[in-house]
Amino acid sequence: MFERFLRNSGRQLCGGWLVGLSLLIPTLAAALPLPSAPKLATSSHILMDVATGKALVEQEADLQVEPASLTKIMTAFLVFDELKSGRISEDDLVTISERAWRTEGSRMFIEVGKKVRVGDLLVGMVVQSGNDASVALAEHIAGSEETFAELMTSTAQQLGMVNSQFRNATGLPNSEHYSSARDMALLAAETYRRFPVYYQLYSQKEYTFNSIRQHNRNRLLWRDKSVDGLKTGHTEAAGYCLVSSASRDGMRLISVVTGTDSDATRFVETQKLLNYGFRFFEVHTLFGGGEERSRGPVYGGEIESVSLGIADDLVLTLPRGRKQDLAAAVEIDRQIPAPVVAGTQLGELQVSLDGELLATRPLIALEAVAEGSVWQQLGDWAESLFE
Repeated sequence: MFERFLRNSGRQLCGGWLVGLSLLIPTLAAALPLPSAPKLATSSHILMDVATGKALVEQEADLQVEPASLTKIMTAFLVFDELKSGRISEDDLVTISERAWRTEGSRMFIEVGKKVRVGDLLVGMVVQSGNDASVALAEHIAGSEETFAELMTSTAQQLGMVNSQFRNATGLPNSEHYSSARDMALLAAETYRRFPVYYQLYSQKEYTFNSIRQHNRNRLLWRDKSVDGLKTGHTEAAGYCLVSSASRDGMRLISVVTGTDSDATRFVETQKLLNYGFRFFEVHTLFGGGEERSRGPVYGGEIESVSLGIADDLVLTLPRGRKQDLAAAVEIDRQIPAPVVAGTQLGELQVSLDGELLATRPLIALEAVAEGSVWQQLGDWAESLFE
């Protein structure tokens, strides 16, 4: 917990007061030494914590690569968004075009001219990696695959995927179609956050359509019970790629590996990343949003101080066992004149580890403070003359 602000404690800094905060974190276990991340046989890779977006391990994570069928994570993202918004329904019937039917590569074996439910096409794309289903869904949503690809690229830009451009809904080779390991991790994390119901499709191990039973190509669904997604990808140029998501003890990690040399290697290298992350890192909610962390002095107010805190929970990913070594402080404005509007920033919370600043958050008023009486204002004015 934070120590309460005392008007005469701390030291002035940049026109405000810097106050040390006690985290009161019990030492439950000795800190584990943090070993180097495993060396992986990939063209690029990244391991990201979903709660904080922190990259725990990365190698060439911004390298533009051919994403192959990892592309379908974006295709599915747009379909999920259409379903969630109510613009389409899982029961909508899609007439399969000849273009969708003829699309090469992995298939769910839909037939030209037949009407297929959006829900069936979605499962066929997510579980069976059906290129035919991907094109059919793209045409249903945007009229053409080309227009849908424009939506994919604009959505990527909105999500902060700065190294991605899409030219189709399938991931079939195109020199202008690319992404990166970091962008794919961002997309996977956002899929998990925004569409928790539809995200569950990624853990489905098999699906039968037209009497053809096919299995999910993500073998980690069988090998590691903590893994519940997401997508494999492969072309000759891209190599073997994999985006995986796993959760253990309340911590969710996303790994992306690209350019491995075999189907088996992508799973082995992914498992190395996940095991390293879960073994040597942990996530902590340090301070709750909306909870009082300090009090700031109010001049000319009906009360002498205002409750201060942060708007949202402060969550950090840390090397395992280092939570007790964190240091926290708040910088509070030296003079806070009444009236005070709730939500106004009146300082800053700072959290550091070994002298390195890990996070800063605005310190806001958690309550409103009205102007005091004339006598209260005069008293505060007189007091300020002697400070």
